[in-house]
Amino acid sequence: MEAATVGLCFPDSYYEGLQAHYTHMKHLFCDGLRQFGLDFTDPEGAYYVMLDVSKYGVKDDLHFCEWLAEHVGVGAVPGSCFFKEDVHHLIRFHFAKRDETLQAALDRLSKLDSKAKDYI
Repeated sequence: MEAATVGLCFPDSYYEGLQAHYTHMKHLFCDGLRQFGLDFTDPEGAYYVMLDVSKYGVKDDLHFCEWLAEHVGVGAVPGSCFFKEDVHHLIRFHFAKRDETLQAALDRLSKLDSKAKDYI
């Protein structure tokens, strides 16, 4: 409650700046994913993206995330961690990062289609 009270005292400009900052990161990352033709949820207030990896024949999102880290150099969280249902074709990327980090991830993800042919 005390933190909420302090937060309510911040000027509107603080929240406007925060919104602009996160919107920038979202656009940077999502525009890159879109450019590569990847299917993902377009967040409307979250700082993460759920990427659909079913086109790569993924049946085990944990295994795919491990493969992605090892062979592509990008970390993701298995989407199944966030569902009660039996969902294994989604992985989650967090985009609240520095521009340089997001650009490096996008550079690596640009090669996903060519590297995914080796995914087993």
